[in-house]
Amino acid sequence: MLVSDAMSREMLTVGPDHTLRAAAKLMASRHVGAAVVLDPDLPGPAIITERDMLRSLGAGEDPDAELVSAHMSGEVVHVLSSWSLEEAASAMVRGGFRHLLVSEAGETAGIVSVRDVVRCWTERGVTVAPATAAAH
Repeated sequence: MLVSDAMSREMLTVGPDHTLRAAAKLMASRHVGAAVVLDPDLPGPAIITERDMLRSLGAGEDPDAELVSAHMSGEVVHVLSSWSLEEAASAMVRGGFRHLLVSEAGETAGIVSVRDVVRCWTERGVTVAPATAAAH
């Protein structure tokens, strides 16, 4: 199975001047754990994740005052849509993140998450032993 089979082509995008609360509301309404940040001052897209927001809240920062630009992930990893899901999952594990931007023909074409990978593997027939069987 390929990244193109799992990725979402519809990406939530926010600007660097969104507050963390505004970005969180958008992410919650779309049921996503990350948003692509489009900043004209950057050479490419960035990303803001639930984890970035959690760090800010944990530090006692005000989500109505903090801007996405101060909390977006600087290291954005792109994978190709032609990569296998195994390659993408390995990149996630190596980097310690749960979302990857997907490139096609040099452009950002989508996003893939750990949830997307698990969903594809599960729909493909990967099964978990029932809890009662595992307890024996």
